[in-house]
Amino acid sequence: MPPKPTLELGRRERQIVEILYRLGEGSVAQVRDQLPDPPTYSAVRGMLNLLVSKDIAVTRAEGRKYLYRPAAPKRRIRVSALKNLVRTFFSGAPVDAVAALLDGSAGKLTDDDLRDIRRMIESAEKTRSHPSQKKSTEEPP
Repeated sequence: MPPKPTLELGRRERQIVEILYRLGEGSVAQVRDQLPDPPTYSAVRGMLNLLVSKDIAVTRAEGRKYLYRPAAPKRRIRVSALKNLVRTFFSGAPVDAVAALLDGSAGKLTDDDLRDIRRMIESAEKTRSHPSQKKSTEEPP
């Protein structure tokens, strides 16, 4: 079985993925037009094709041009990017990443935010103590 393509994305790739989610579907030129300080057309086309090879985008021909759209659910990309961030900047320690978020530098948390975080922690504790319980596939509010 071939190895699963990596979901680690560089800065430009992340920008392009966000543009694809925003557009729904777009050509190389449309994506390039939305990029800040855009690279060449060929570079954007190359990055889009790399995203296709990583199973993050798919393409279809329309006449002589190709249109690209996201292939992966946004949640999958988000989770992968967060895992990469924790591994890269927090030595793989999620507790350090959470501490960085809670120290206020990542923005102010409201009472509702803190309540939601408490609920998520409680849910994770219940799931850990009862492994047969299926994890929710719902995204937090």
